[in-house]
Amino acid sequence: MPSQSNIARPYAQALFQLALEEGKLAAWHDQLQWLALVADDSQLKELAASPSVTRDQMIGLIHDISGDRLDQHGRNLVQLVVHNGRLSALREIADAYAELRAEAEKTITASMITATPMAEDQRHGFQTALKSRLGRAVELEFEVDEALIGGAVIRAGDWVIDGSVRTQLDRLVGAIGS
Repeated sequence: MPSQSNIARPYAQALFQLALEEGKLAAWHDQLQWLALVADDSQLKELAASPSVTRDQMIGLIHDISGDRLDQHGRNLVQLVVHNGRLSALREIADAYAELRAEAEKTITASMITATPMAEDQRHGFQTALKSRLGRAVELEFEVDEALIGGAVIRAGDWVIDGSVRTQLDRLVGAIGS
């Protein structure tokens, strides 16, 4: 059985090409993120697995839930994934599309987790430094986790910098215990 990522990739690539041709990269991103959110809902998953719910009923339900969040192409995508039994792949499709879009737009989403909130000028400084380091525009999301004690953890794709006090203490304990 093929993995979800192998299933998702052709859908994401086709949608990306369509979005490029139409000049609607952001609009498709929004639709796919919405559909992934809908498909991730536990009640919808339960309905989709029920033999008493037809594919057409499932399509109608998703269209009703989505309202005007989907254009005609988005509605067609719902029909396609439901009829092909790929509703569960929508999260992977959305993620793969987001990667293709980020690569085309030379952007990356990064997260920075700190032990305490940061001032806006500090946030901007880190965003500028990351842009310089990574060579692309950076959308930096901030999160506070008091368990870090101090310092920060920055993640951008596969790239991670862990400068948290917690990790440094864990390394010290590991070195002493060895």
